[in-house]
Amino acid sequence: MAKVYVFDHPLIQHKLTYIRDINTGTKEFRELVDEVATLMAFEITRELPLQEIEIETPVNKTTSKVLAGKKLGVVPILRAGLGMVDGILKLIPAAKVGHIGLYRDPETLKPVEYYVKLPSDIQERELIVVDPMLATGGSAIEAINSLKKRGAQHIQFMCLIAAPEGVEALKEAHPDVDIYIAALDEKLNDHGYIVPGLGDAGDRLFGTK
Repeated sequence: MAKVYVFDHPLIQHKLTYIRDINTGTKEFRELVDEVATLMAFEITRELPLQEIEIETPVNKTTSKVLAGKKLGVVPILRAGLGMVDGILKLIPAAKVGHIGLYRDPETLKPVEYYVKLPSDIQERELIVVDPMLATGGSAIEAINSLKKRGAQHIQFMCLIAAPEGVEALKEAHPDVDIYIAALDEKLNDHGYIVPGLGDAGDRLFGTK
């Protein structure tokens, strides 16, 4: 079954407070999301395998550890997921980036895929799907469906804020995908917004309404 990790790191919680604040402007909001994504990437990569190599320091030869060559990929769900990509790449600059675009059908309210562009070797990569919000879980579930249809086997999901309903839906749909969250909020309201949440992450990142 999928594991759910809620980060309690003081720096993440501190920055998340200002991300939530209605008085935080677009520039600062964007910078804070970027910073929290970096901090979360530090935690999410904790289990990456290592191998020993021999190097020479200015003093003598020694063995030291490097990453064991596992290929990584970051897949933002458009458009809000874009706000988290650069923060992750600061720590993992060699990761490749794919994109999945989804919109909500106004009739069925189900997510519909409109754009997918992925690295050609995603089946070999450890993929981190990113979106600031996990509300109903519909977009995350559909994005991961898209990846699995194209051969992806190793997938994790990372978001800033989640509602319990979305976490349960994602766990049920994809029990093999671990979920990494900066904050697990109270609930969804009648309009499908996370409470207390942070509003519409895409609008706040890009200054739109």
